[in-house]
Amino acid sequence: MKYADLHRIYHQPFFDLIQQARAVHQEHWTGNEVQLCTLLSIKTGGCSEDCGYCAQSARYSTGVQAEKLMEKDQVMERARAARASGSTRFCMGAAWKGVRAGTRKFDQVLDIVRDVSTLGMEVCVTLGHLGAEEAAQLKQAGVTAYNHNIDTSPDHYSNIVSTHTFDDRLETIRHAQDAGMSVCCGGILGLGETIEDRLKMLEVLSNFNPHPESVPINALMPMKGTPLGENVQVDSFSLIRMIAVTRIAIPRAKVRLSAGRTNLNREAQALAFFAGANSIFYGDKLLTAANPRANEDMALLQELGLAPQEPNPGMTAPAADEVRELAPACAIGCGA
Repeated sequence: MKYADLHRIYHQPFFDLIQQARAVHQEHWTGNEVQLCTLLSIKTGGCSEDCGYCAQSARYSTGVQAEKLMEKDQVMERARAARASGSTRFCMGAAWKGVRAGTRKFDQVLDIVRDVSTLGMEVCVTLGHLGAEEAAQLKQAGVTAYNHNIDTSPDHYSNIVSTHTFDDRLETIRHAQDAGMSVCCGGILGLGETIEDRLKMLEVLSNFNPHPESVPINALMPMKGTPLGENVQVDSFSLIRMIAVTRIAIPRAKVRLSAGRTNLNREAQALAFFAGANSIFYGDKLLTAANPRANEDMALLQELGLAPQEPNPGMTAPAADEVRELAPACAIGCGA
């Protein structure tokens, strides 16, 4: 979708936007279901990157201590608990710049993935930069989806991170898609960006070919000690507007209401679901940030008449659109 179209859609009166997004949502998602995802940090802190929002960077004094990669038995215990509580996707994150085939830590991750994939949940990992070989090995081990957010617009990206480029992010996404994994890719609101930056980020996402299978929309939770630790938190209407525009721009993707959900009351969360969100992180913690408690989430879903989506660990990654492959916009790291 072009930036001009996204700008027009975003700047509609709020209720007109919500109504349009709801109509698109009902066309493509008819089951009143919400995907429940659990996120576990399997390697916390000590990251060499300088992402300005991240408490896990070794460059900042945030109180987050560097830890070793979790043992497989510990991960499996948490994965089984997630399944028992109703989660259908288990996401594992490691605070690394990237991984390389043949290294001990990558072999350990592959071993963990193989065992987690036997539990009947979808398996998602986020490990930083991937080459083609690493992506193929993760897919073979049982990874359903690879998470790698683009965070913000190409123009604003260098204001947030200097240790890698926006194109580096696109390269990893391309490798994950070429390996046959679904891509979970979204952004973060509240990084000092403009509304135009948010829409330009969405322009890139909407021109991936194939589209992301899921799109997390995060609101920055400022972490003390990071360069963005004093940023003003995004208001709920701005967050819901972005969820609605994302639903319209990428209609078949799961739109995940992600970080920042603790700042939304029940009514704002209900409005986010109405506007097109159909996936949440479920559990008490997101890597190093708080998350609404699982029992509160289940109570809200029940009150709204929403049901947890069934897991689909064998799901096929979205296919490339032959028509969109011819579009010049797809040269932005997404199909050319």
